Amino acid sequence: MDIRPFRGWRFPGKASDVSLNIAPPYDVINAEDRNALLARDPKNIVAIDLPHFPPDQAGPLKGYQHSAWVLGEWKSDGTLRQDEKPALYAYEQEYRWSGKIYNRRAMICGVRATPLGEDVIPHEHTFPGPRADRLELTRHTSAQLSPIFAFYEDSNGEAAETLWSSVRTLPDIWGELNGVTERLWVLDDPGAIATIQASLKLTPAYIADGHHRYTTALAYRDELLAAGSINADHEANFVMFALVPRDDPGLLVLPTHRIISGLRDEFTVERLARSATDFEWQRCSLDDADLSDAGAFLRRYGEGAIAFMDASLAELWIARLVNPAAMQEVASDESDQWRRLDVAVLHKLIIDGALTPWRTDDLSIEYTPDALAVRRACSSGRAQLGVCMQSTPLTVVQDIASSGGSMPHKSTYFYPKLATGMVIKPLE
Repeated sequence: MDIRPFRGWRFPGKASDVSLNIAPPYDVINAEDRNALLARDPKNIVAIDLPHFPPDQAGPLKGYQHSAWVLGEWKSDGTLRQDEKPALYAYEQEYRWSGKIYNRRAMICGVRATPLGEDVIPHEHTFPGPRADRLELTRHTSAQLSPIFAFYEDSNGEAAETLWSSVRTLPDIWGELNGVTERLWVLDDPGAIATIQASLKLTPAYIADGHHRYTTALAYRDELLAAGSINADHEANFVMFALVPRDDPGLLVLPTHRIISGLRDEFTVERLARSATDFEWQRCSLDDADLSDAGAFLRRYGEGAIAFMDASLAELWIARLVNPAAMQEVASDESDQWRRLDVAVLHKLIIDGALTPWRTDDLSIEYTPDALAVRRACSSGRAQLGVCMQSTPLTVVQDIASSGGSMPHKSTYFYPKLATGMVIKPLE
């Protein structure tokens, strides 16, 4: 990676507390969330980052124009202040999961935009609608409002050690967001920055979250280059990333469970089990299933075990694939490693296969890292089928991405999400 420091724009906060100014990523916020954030403080970053709903396609130009106007006003009136020197930013998130406290540490920096698969490795496909939305916002604001979340191999630990040994004890800003403590330190020492740049020069970044925003940054840079507006050294060539060492103990990858509705009334998991003969099925009482950590519960049943429940909540059904040749038949163009993914097995053999007799045109799939939410959806009758998964090991994500493959849709949930608004990167 070609890493560059930048002069970020930041909320100074009240006594360095930016809790009222920061927000979750734009693509996990609904209209109600946005209104609640702005009710707490109208100078929350969502006033800029989320100009319309839904952000799955380009919206009215007036929304993006308003975002640009708000950003300009906040720069002018001191709501946002720009750091005096180019800097790297040490970013820590402290959070609790399944009764344990974790600290995930990242470095926010500019990374030179290169074609996907070179210095930046993707693991997901992107869709044109969200790209169009983010591109319009970038055109109007000339800024990157939130970092791309990526991991990398810090083989000797030099980059992380240099970063964290060079910052002060107390953070420059901090905040609380949805139970996560967010802390940011500014590192503008040229010597430490040079050491970090040299140590990561030959190291690629693997995108965890932010595929649409990265492809947007590429498109924006390419537009400016084609117009002759910038040269290869311009800020628009560098995309804001939050880089986390792959072995960071706080880098938690959760499973993404499925909440499914739009099935025929006669559907039951028992009937599904009779149809899905490539699987071995076991039943257990839902009362005996600890779904507060579904991944840990399912590991007792072996690699690839998947849990199914229906609206009756009579039992939990555990399935494991016992005929791997079935995946070869339906996904012959994918690698063996991809075909072993439980999320691939679920979609290829169950959702697109054995579930077919009960599917309707109203089929809907929601995604959540919370298995208890799956149970609640079934209990309330909102869902006819709930599916709980195990998490995908990070090394598997890296291996598939390195080979040029893409993970199935919604295979991973990197928890917690990065906060938007800790620092803004100018692209001008």
